[in-house]
Amino acid sequence: MARRKIVFITQVVDPRDANLGATRAKIAALARRVDEVVVLCDRGIETTLPANCRVRVFGAPRRSQRAARYLSALVDELRDRPVAVIGHMVPLYTVVAAPLVRARRVPLMLWYTHWKSHAVLRAAALVCTQLLSLDERSFPLRSRKVHGIGHGIDLGEFPCQPLNSSAGRQFRVMSLGRYTAPKKLDELIEGVRIARERGLDARIDLHGTTGAPALEAYKRELEELVARPAYDGWATVGGPIVRTELPPVYAEADVVASDFISPDKIVLEACASCRPVLASDKSFDTLFAGIEPPLAFERGRPESFADRVQALAALDDEERYAIGKELRERVSRQHSVETWADRILALVET
Repeated sequence: MARRKIVFITQVVDPRDANLGATRAKIAALARRVDEVVVLCDRGIETTLPANCRVRVFGAPRRSQRAARYLSALVDELRDRPVAVIGHMVPLYTVVAAPLVRARRVPLMLWYTHWKSHAVLRAAALVCTQLLSLDERSFPLRSRKVHGIGHGIDLGEFPCQPLNSSAGRQFRVMSLGRYTAPKKLDELIEGVRIARERGLDARIDLHGTTGAPALEAYKRELEELVARPAYDGWATVGGPIVRTELPPVYAEADVVASDFISPDKIVLEACASCRPVLASDKSFDTLFAGIEPPLAFERGRPESFADRVQALAALDDEERYAIGKELRERVSRQHSVETWADRILALVET
């Protein structure tokens, strides 16, 4: 039987990375299904991956050097024909790889889940064999090539957290991720303010990364907002959390919230942690189906978010915990890293 190899192209392989740490678990899941996974990345730590993985780092100070090293590594790995080449979240990598990969009749896949379309993504959609995303709606272009395969959450990384007693304290709302304006974190804060105005003793804590001037500016806006006397310490704007330290952070939350126009992975990580969630993105409709009180709210309407926070706060601890456990079961069936990898291999073999 022919030896099966996958070439996986990504930015970072580091389980501690606050933004891209989840990639390691996806690579490991693929490695359990083939003989070898070769990872081409800008920055990576090989020792965090299974023994049948090799990491080839193409990072360099200058763009021309990075491009040359990337193409050289790709040409080397295509000599021993892989069963697939998978680009992860950076469409440019697949566009550059396409002439070499497609000439050898190797399937070229792009995993991409984001709200924003652009010219490079449109080019990638043309040259790729298959386009992979959490859901057909989480890929910003319509195409028959798009396959919804779930998000790939490692349930071992996010174990079910114990019941969180709410006795004698504020109801805790939490959100994590990049400080980017499309996440409408200011509207989440406003929703909690409305819930407090209605009589609920609630707080909201934000944690996240910046890394770009626009993100840093938005974080400063939020910091200035919560520094006003009216907020009186019930809203905080914090820094990044190392990914490996996330489980106890999720454990502290009564509900984790997302108001993003894309299926934010924090929603699924919180579900895996047995925590109730609230989200506005429509691609979570299957995950939330039939759960009462409803977990979806209307984007752009903080009062809708306030309604949902109040409804969850009105439940007792056991009822909220039952919702969290049901969400974990659904993530296991719909979004686990194992089902994610199985679906990729099924597409490779079609």
